[in-house]
Amino acid sequence: MTPVDRRTDPAAGTDSLLQLTEAPPLPTGPGATRCLAHPQELTLRGIPVMCSACRARRDWLLINHGRNVWVICRCSNQWLEPEVTRADFDALIFFPDGTLYPSIDEALAALGFDGTFTGIYLD
Repeated sequence: MTPVDRRTDPAAGTDSLLQLTEAPPLPTGPGATRCLAHPQELTLRGIPVMCSACRARRDWLLINHGRNVWVICRCSNQWLEPEVTRADFDALIFFPDGTLYPSIDEALAALGFDGTFTGIYLD
């Protein structure tokens, strides 16, 4: 007998609760790459973070992979920020939205951090 994927089986119906319980789990662990929009100012050791390319002071995207956290500006300038640890990132992420992107580049484009909104604050 062939196993049936209830998410694609029309006989399973459109029960949204059933779809949620059978959705693939979000990636976790040290190899997972996670991102977090941070619209407020980011202060490290009492000093506000400022983009070296466009001088923006807020509306960041933080990307965590392993122990590293990168800060990305709307102008697409990005840098590894050793002052932000994985524990700091975990403390900031209250409710992950669960959106999965095939690649970092596609996530940057979908979230508007690919340079499209250079010089614009979105809030």
